Amino acid sequence: MRLVVNGQPLEAEAETLAGLLAELGYEGNWYATALNSEFVAGADRKETRLSNGDRVEILTPRQGG
Repeated sequence: MRLVVNGQPLEAEAETLAGLLAELGYEGNWYATALNSEFVAGADRKETRLSNGDRVEILTPRQGG
């Protein structure tokens, strides 16, 4: 399916948000996710279904100053 992930078009096989994160190589639970501008808690990612055209944002913490 076609998605937009962090502003970039992407073809993905995953059907859930958790599946997409695994497909993209994200491990752990230290990042924030949003689907179509709505926050998705880590506990809800396995049940959060994706649809063609969805916009996903994955935010990771960064250090710096």
